[in-house]
Formats: sequence, structure tokens, C-alpha cells
Amino acid sequence: MPSKNIVAIGGGGFGRSLGSLEIEKYIVSLSNKKRPKICFIPTASGDSSLYKLNFYRAFSKLDCITSHIDFFSRTENLEEIVSTQDIIYVGGGNTKSMLAVWKEWNLHKILRNAYEKGIVMSGVSAGAICWFDKGITDSYANELAIIDCLGIVKGIACPHFDEEKEREPYVFDVIQREIIETCICIEGNCALHIKNDFDYSSIDFGNGRNCFRVTKQNNIVKKEIL
Repeated sequence: MPSKNIVAIGGGGFGRSLGSLEIEKYIVSLSNKKRPKICFIPTASGDSSLYKLNFYRAFSKLDCITSHIDFFSRTENLEEIVSTQDIIYVGGGNTKSMLAVWKEWNLHKILRNAYEKGIVMSGVSAGAICWFDKGITDSYANELAIIDCLGIVKGIACPHFDEEKEREPYVFDVIQREIIETCICIEGNCALHIKNDFDYSSIDFGNGRNCFRVTKQNNIVKKEIL
């Protein structure tokens, strides 16, 4: 059976600054290829041209064979593109809109099949939470919300846990009120590596950043470092 990998980034990476490309190097290493093929899916940002440019700058430096998928201009054969990749990278933005577009084009099923075949799945923010059963999103203008995601791996995830001040209180509140039982929370400049569905590792590429599991114990909401 092929090894299955998801790298869910809480915030940061090439979308903000090319920098030293630490998390990007980590993702590339998981392919075990000398020149891996990596495809960028920037749907959540409306196929932002600047975002695509930064992607090509970043992964060209890492000697990858780069490509991207557009949905807001003519869209190519998705199954053919995805099935030939070593790595998929999903950008940040509006998670709810991204998932709606993907389902209209059947990309959600194509990505699941690719994951099962061992193609590395990765992404930041919207591209981090999309792989889980549910995610906590700011897709709505005035409030955070819990939305259904792809369900490729179990659980509920929240990115930007330390970067946006409303995130931690919201997670604590919905757990305290037993709307959800637990949440995986990922700080900026940190990533959660999930291997073979259940093996979790926290990857710090900032300055002491962490991933947390937040749960309720004896009527008190607590967070523990993964």
C-alpha cells in the first residue's frame, strides 16, 4: 500500500513570503522524487494571479515541475492533471466557495482517489482544513462557522489559531457548549503532518509554533500540544 500524506499548514508559507521555504521543502521531501510534479489549486482565492506567481517562484526554486488548475477560466481535464502529480498544494481563501466549486466539477472525488494512491496532499488555511470532516472558517463576513469539508481524514480543524484573535475563544466556546467534542488547532508558521490517516506530527517552521488538540475534560476546556 502507498504511504498517504497530508500537510495542513495553519498560516504562512510562500503566499506571504518566499523566505527560506522551510515548509515547502518539507512537503517536497515527502514525494521521494528528485524532481516532483506539484500542482497548485488556488480556487479559494478566485485563482489569484499573484498567488499563482508566488507558487511558481517558490517551487521552481525547489526544482519541482510546476502546474496549476484554474476554475475561473477554461478548465482542463481534472482527473488527467491530478493523477499525474506527485504533490497537490491547495491555497488559502474562502473555503466554502472553494468546496462548492470543487463539488460542481467533481474534484472532491478526484482528490480522494489521488490521496489513496499516495499523491501528497498539502495546503494552507482553506487548503489545510479542507481535508478534514469539518473545518472552522471565516468564509462568512461577520462570523466564524463550522462547515463540512472533504472528510478524507477524521476530525475538525482550525487554522490561524494564534494569528486571528477570535479563533481560540470561538473554539473554546463551541466545545464548552458541546457543539463539537474536540478540535485540532494549527498555529501560523506551523503545520500538521498526517501520515496514513492517524499518525500526527507537528511541524514548526516559525519560532516555537504548535498544533493543539482542544477538548473538554471535567467540564473544563483544555488544549494539549500534539
